[in-house]
Amino acid sequence: MSAGWFRRRFLPGGLLPAPGTPRPRASPVPYRRPRFLRGSGSGPGTADASRRPDSRPVRSPARGRSLPWNAGYAEIINAEKSEFNEDQAACGKLCIRRCEFGAEEDQEWVTLCPEEFLMGHYWALFDGHGGPAAAILAANTLHSCLRRQLEAVVEGMVATQPPMHLSGRCICPSDPQFVEEKGIRAEDLVIGALESAFQECDEVIGRELEASGQVGGCTALVAVSLQGKLYVANAGDSRAILVRRDEVRPLSSEFTPETERQRIQQLAFVYPELLAGEFTRLEFPRRLKGDDLGQKVLFRDHHMTGWSYKCVEKSDLKYPLIHGQGRQVSEWPHQESLLNCLLQRLGYWEHWPSRGAWETISSESWTQTFSSSPSCSLSHRLDLQVTVLDVDQLELQEEDVVVMATDGLWDVLSNEQVARLVRSFLPGNREDPHRFSELAQMLIHSTQGKDDSLTGERQVSYDDVSVFVIPLHSQGQGSSGH
Repeated sequence: MSAGWFRRRFLPGGLLPAPGTPRPRASPVPYRRPRFLRGSGSGPGTADASRRPDSRPVRSPARGRSLPWNAGYAEIINAEKSEFNEDQAACGKLCIRRCEFGAEEDQEWVTLCPEEFLMGHYWALFDGHGGPAAAILAANTLHSCLRRQLEAVVEGMVATQPPMHLSGRCICPSDPQFVEEKGIRAEDLVIGALESAFQECDEVIGRELEASGQVGGCTALVAVSLQGKLYVANAGDSRAILVRRDEVRPLSSEFTPETERQRIQQLAFVYPELLAGEFTRLEFPRRLKGDDLGQKVLFRDHHMTGWSYKCVEKSDLKYPLIHGQGRQVSEWPHQESLLNCLLQRLGYWEHWPSRGAWETISSESWTQTFSSSPSCSLSHRLDLQVTVLDVDQLELQEEDVVVMATDGLWDVLSNEQVARLVRSFLPGNREDPHRFSELAQMLIHSTQGKDDSLTGERQVSYDDVSVFVIPLHSQGQGSSGH
């Protein structure tokens, strides 16, 4: 995807098509940064102008602009990985009403609802792949999908026990017993609403990208506060953690090449045409070389959690579908790998073929391959993991926070390192009303190659990084508000 192509589709006043070239169809939404960053002191082009790790500006909301729960936010663009920041963020007040009425909220979802039936808050991060198009669409769509799904079940959410029939009718006297035996609680309705909202949003993104002739995909990490609980939903490799004085608790699990290894290999086993004769689905401890031919080496396949030995054949010398360790598995330099493409099809919002990994086949044949393989259709499986944090049951301290960030942060900082940075910063800045955004900025600065006395390491992230820091104290207590 060239810069000129993207400007024509997303940027107002961008480059015009060459004479005689059909004008590209309009994008569903324009490229922009989150609206709550307006007035932050960096113009639209500032973050894109210079990408050296030591000169990329970190952007945060302007002083005086508050986010829900006084949360902090900061972001930095990647170092020449792409021309545009592929991360997107959204947050706002969540107003759930008994029925739909009135006009839809604007794209940033800042709204006043005097007739709300239930009120909560929403924070979300989206990490785009193959451009920011899908992330922009998700940031402007998911909250509306979630509100609709919650409004469809809100009566059951506020009941002592979700009724069998939402109308309140009792067709069978044993209905309450059946619901109780299933262990269905109000939080299950919220989880179901999140799952349905993700699926609905995925379908919207697919239609919009197809209609506008665009490609792309994104991850999604969402936190929703409702009735004294914090729901964290994740699809992809972003991460959320709870940091307290004596505890670090993961609130999400990433879908990475390592965690999805067997399922990706299974897909390649069932649909070998996806490998196009250029890759091997087998995993080896390292990339095999010609000298390995005829030798017995360690390997594992889709049906294996352990390892075995096999005699190396010529087909095993192809580029491995599974290669490397941890979060950096199978990353080709400056390219998206086949593995990541398959992974994102399985676990992310993904509506595009990986551009870099398939030099040997055309994008048309790749698209046809995916469309002809039922299990590769995203609508058949969208993985979503939801964690519920009962905030009202915690004895909260003033420094207790939830840190949400895209993978650019977690690629170089562990949960424990982030927790140490949080604990070192917040106690000495209690009087600063902007401390949570400043903390988010400090976390990003800790990924930019500067010596860190707390972590004892020199670390660099060249990816986009977006961070929310959500304080739980006071805002979290008694947050069930009707």
